[in-house]
Amino acid sequence: MNLRSCSLLLVAVPAVLAQNGLSRAPAAFHVDARRGQDSADGRTPATAWQSLARVNRAELVAGDVVRFRRGELWRGSLQPASGSPERRITYGAYGEGELPILQGSAARDAASDWEEVSPGVWATRKPSYTLQQSLLDLRRSDWLHHQENGAAVAIERGGDANQVRYRLSCTASGSASNHLQFWGPAIEAELPPIVLLRLRLRCSLPFRPAGMQIMRRQAPWTGYRAAAADFCEVRDEWQTVDVILRGGAAGDAASPNLFLGGRLPAGAVFEMEPIGVWAASADREDNLIVDVGNIIFDHGVACGVKKWRVEDLQTPGDYVYLGASQQVLLRSDGNPARRYRSIELALKEHIIAQGGVHDVTYEDLALRYGAAHGIGGGGTARVTVRNCAVSYIGGGHQLTQPDGSAVRFGNGIEFWNGGSELLVEGCRLWEIYDAALTNQGSGEDSQQISIIYRNNVIWNAEYSFEYWNRPESAVTADILFENNTCVDAGRGWAHGQRPDINGAHLMFYGNAAKTSGFVVRNNIFCNSTEVCLRLDNDWRAGLTVDHNLWYQDGQPLVRFLVQQYYPAADLVRYQQETGLDTHSEVAAPRFRDAAARDYRLAADSPGRSLAHDGGRVGARAPE
Repeated sequence: MNLRSCSLLLVAVPAVLAQNGLSRAPAAFHVDARRGQDSADGRTPATAWQSLARVNRAELVAGDVVRFRRGELWRGSLQPASGSPERRITYGAYGEGELPILQGSAARDAASDWEEVSPGVWATRKPSYTLQQSLLDLRRSDWLHHQENGAAVAIERGGDANQVRYRLSCTASGSASNHLQFWGPAIEAELPPIVLLRLRLRCSLPFRPAGMQIMRRQAPWTGYRAAAADFCEVRDEWQTVDVILRGGAAGDAASPNLFLGGRLPAGAVFEMEPIGVWAASADREDNLIVDVGNIIFDHGVACGVKKWRVEDLQTPGDYVYLGASQQVLLRSDGNPARRYRSIELALKEHIIAQGGVHDVTYEDLALRYGAAHGIGGGGTARVTVRNCAVSYIGGGHQLTQPDGSAVRFGNGIEFWNGGSELLVEGCRLWEIYDAALTNQGSGEDSQQISIIYRNNVIWNAEYSFEYWNRPESAVTADILFENNTCVDAGRGWAHGQRPDINGAHLMFYGNAAKTSGFVVRNNIFCNSTEVCLRLDNDWRAGLTVDHNLWYQDGQPLVRFLVQQYYPAADLVRYQQETGLDTHSEVAAPRFRDAAARDYRLAADSPGRSLAHDGGRVGARAPE
């Protein structure tokens, strides 16, 4: 389950020029975080733009190129535009030095950022907000509800001429947040970066709503602004609630949506008086409006350990995110900023939010320190990710299950639900909460067609590659995972604090889709905390796994159909009984310098002669 986002459609030049009121040829734009100015035209390095916000609001046309200056850093989420099949839009780099960094975190490395709130527990300072112009008066607004999967409520509209009141009597709220939703009217005004939505709420039984977003009112249900994951508790007395929502560029039909599914208790009577929507300003730009899924100390020397209750902060590094006050509480022996030079709080936003995007290339970019996905979104087509570095991704709060347990998420590069003609090549991915690479989906529209992952290097991800698709009407066809080097699955920052430790290089959860042409070949899979390959149900008719080099030191090599385990010593039995990996081998891959993350094969590596059709095994050919 993943967040979805969307960009407006742009088609080929010159056709796009008339459709979008633009009259220019494709151009290259430059972005310089230190010397640029957003008021400049961006056409040359000397007249570069400065901010990521300027890039996101640019009226790009098919064929445009956006180049970030190497050696510099931008915080926030890139909202890419779409090109056309004939002319892609490209986001890349220029200049010399290290890859330009798109970073999804808020820094809290000044001593003044922290205050001790109890012995050994330090808190980030509580933010403040100021109302600006009104965007929408909700006091007489019309709200609609959506219910599915057994959710059932009866709605009454009351109030007076000055204030509408809605009363929801709940029979059942379903099991997921989207099973019961309450939708407000469209906001016609342009959405600013920060939106404050004010409501008065009460409920006969205490509960916490699953969250709130400003969203598109129709498929693909784009989330334009997201509220804090930790909604305040609604009780039997009336309370005024200010919901802060933040996000990137917004498209059409943006409406507030309150998620009640799986949370509103059966038998409860929930009442709401909507007040209004305003643009807001904050005391600082990087307030913790969304969940903090990880804390990265000194760029990976240590990471935080996420907890869910203040009373669980027992060990230095334990932290909890308080969404209602937008603060982090951290157990620390002294002011954290005096113990570490760098403290980055990873925020639950995709670093590149590409839902609905097509005909775009990302190349030569470093994406790091985000608590959602490095690159994420559904409904994509003709997307290429090339020579990118993706690290310290995931850990954000995705949802709370009916039993009260929290689910966290975060993949390096994810293609959600429908996707076609997608390519990821030459990338390096490490320290990923869930999967480094994945295509997955759930729904009638989940058509995953022609996706290639090749020549990538992955280490310290819970899963190197994850796949599943459902229901039976979904389609998966022509997926190729080849020449990738995958090392130490489950040995990343997140493994020890996950509630569901299950490290695997190939994590194939239950797959119900019509699947054909799914090929995994010429890869290196070296060491995992659990197994190297996990196949939960039998879809081998559409799957080919062969010509791979496997190595597992101590743990089982394969978990097949849930109950059957094969140790590395039983390779032949595994091959005979499953029909998989007929030409594969189990042997130490012998890398050039694994300690330095140089995973090229040494001269005497057994992988040199293993590849299929004259290819090569692993992501980097020997020199």
